[in-house]
Amino acid sequence: MTESTLPAWAMVSPERRAHIERVAGLVTSWADAMRVAPAERSRWLRAVWLHDALRDAGDARLAELAPSTPGPPELRHGPAAAARAKAEGETDRGVLDAVRYHSLGLAEWDMAGRVLYCADYLEPGRAFDRDGRAELARRFPDDPAGVLREVAERRLTHLIESGWPLPEPTVRFWNSLVTLPHDASR
Repeated sequence: MTESTLPAWAMVSPERRAHIERVAGLVTSWADAMRVAPAERSRWLRAVWLHDALRDAGDARLAELAPSTPGPPELRHGPAAAARAKAEGETDRGVLDAVRYHSLGLAEWDMAGRVLYCADYLEPGRAFDRDGRAELARRFPDDPAGVLREVAERRLTHLIESGWPLPEPTVRFWNSLVTLPHDASR
């Protein structure tokens, strides 16, 4: 798999592909603004192209690829895509963790996971709070840790208001954000 395409095994609708392309565009703009080294940029973009590669796969396929992951497709597609990517030769733990936990958050993430988590939420095609999300996306290259915390707070607030239980990795992720110095993700 290259850094700029979906894997051949992806199962995505045209709408999902458009979402992934917008996430890739945002991540590319951040990498340019932050003058990220080519190898790191490639890691970020591999995570982007993999993160929703199985978002439109059926429940049976997701269960086959991620049998120990409970929950709805919204939570299973990341672990399933990470498992498939690993089976196809992806060896970068940071990329695999970014894909596996992009819906939940992970305290142990490196920048690939943190970037994907923010870009997935901030991409311009989402209909809610366009101005607020655009401002966070604009700020990301100068304040990745601050924006990460704000994105996590918004996502967790939505999760709590929805009445969903907070998965253990999400709780640890949030706790890591509120106990680390503000610039810890730089």
